[in-house]
Amino acid sequence: IKRFADKKGDRFLSQQELVALGKALRDGLTAGLNPQAIAILKLLIFSGARKSEIETLKWNEVDFDGGYLRLADSKTGQKAIPLNAGAMEVLASIPRLDGSPFVFPAHRSNGHYEGTPKVWRVIRSTAGIDNVRLHDLRHSFASIAVSGGASLPIIGALLGHTNSATTQRYA
Repeated sequence: IKRFADKKGDRFLSQQELVALGKALRDGLTAGLNPQAIAILKLLIFSGARKSEIETLKWNEVDFDGGYLRLADSKTGQKAIPLNAGAMEVLASIPRLDGSPFVFPAHRSNGHYEGTPKVWRVIRSTAGIDNVRLHDLRHSFASIAVSGGASLPIIGALLGHTNSATTQRYA
């Protein structure tokens, strides 16, 4: 079966766009945007994780001592995501809600928060990067790792890729 061609193309954020994004995230908090969504966006930038991995993250998967997210299940199965100082700081600042296993609990149900895309549209507009998808943050993470000297196998492991060709496309 021939795969459908992705016509959107891969997008990587430039240094200037990352700075604008950081400012938009700070401004979003002071403007009253949902702090859970802001924290999720920061974790996506700092970790290279998928949106679903962060939105559904449970406290028992956060290893503060080891500096990892230890996901019981992801798109590619069990996965350990190393956390940098920025990600650790974000996670440490999140209050726990009694009775919820989720790091980002829903406001109106027992599930997890799902409003990130709505807040993302506001943030990316504020940052002047309207053509950037949430998933492009994952591509940017890989691109930054390559420019920092990380090898493709290391990046593939960080992103949880099972196919090296996927990692090459990301980086």
